[in-house]
Amino acid sequence: MEIKVNAIHFEATEKLNDFINKKVEKLAKQNELVSGAEVILKVVKPETAMNKEASVRLKVPRSEDLFASKVADTFEEAIDNCVDALKRQIEKGRRDK
Repeated sequence: MEIKVNAIHFEATEKLNDFINKKVEKLAKQNELVSGAEVILKVVKPETAMNKEASVRLKVPRSEDLFASKVADTFEEAIDNCVDALKRQIEKGRRDK
């Protein structure tokens, strides 16, 4: 599965990229239909607390993509919150079928 990480106006560290890849791959294992993921990271202005925004889109062929966007103090926290939201979407999709 291909995971694209796009950091807007800054360079994401290797540690942050590894964290994102680990979390998203684990999430994709819960839904075998996921073919890829796109993660967008940006710092929201003004630069205060709660200014790190992460958006995660899981690509699901022949279905609607799953999407979550969260703002938190750190990118890791925002990614964790997105993963939690996407887990709920995956579970809801299973129940709806």
